[in-house]
Amino acid sequence: MIGWILLAIVVILVIAIIGMYNSLVQSKIKVDNAWSQIDVQLQRRFDLIPNFVETVKGYMTHEKETFTKIAELRTSWANTQTVSEKADIDNQLSTALKTIMAVSENYPDLKANQNFADLSEELRNTENKISFSRQFYNDSVTMYNTKLQVFPSNIIANIFNFKARDLFKAESDEARKNVKVDFGSNS
Repeated sequence: MIGWILLAIVVILVIAIIGMYNSLVQSKIKVDNAWSQIDVQLQRRFDLIPNFVETVKGYMTHEKETFTKIAELRTSWANTQTVSEKADIDNQLSTALKTIMAVSENYPDLKANQNFADLSEELRNTENKISFSRQFYNDSVTMYNTKLQVFPSNIIANIFNFKARDLFKAESDEARKNVKVDFGSNS
């Protein structure tokens, strides 16, 4: 009788361990998928930018510094590997694009340009998708990281070497601020 009880306890423990392990793997896969969705949307935005910049360049000759910054960010994007590096570039690019959109208000001919309007709408839609993807990624990472820290799944996570993931966040105080546009300088 004691043998059956011990066997039942061992079977229950094995099932619990397998369940926790599978739950951790599923959460990790969900995080990877969520990151992939962010990556796809960020790449989509980077693909739209050259056409957008070319459309805007003819109207905004004094914004060369912003255009140069966007080109540099697109180049450095290919060399990024980590979530925090991509988040930093994304934040910088978002700031540059917000600046262009804010400055465009001062150019009625540009705002009336159909190509500009179409590209602006595409960028706005992409920004919304990026925002949703970031939120989904951060929710997935939070759930995954929580499983890594709560008992008893933290024991299984340590045994099988599961590692916490980084949240996608603004890296600097500057990225958290609203864009300030100064129409008074024409340098």
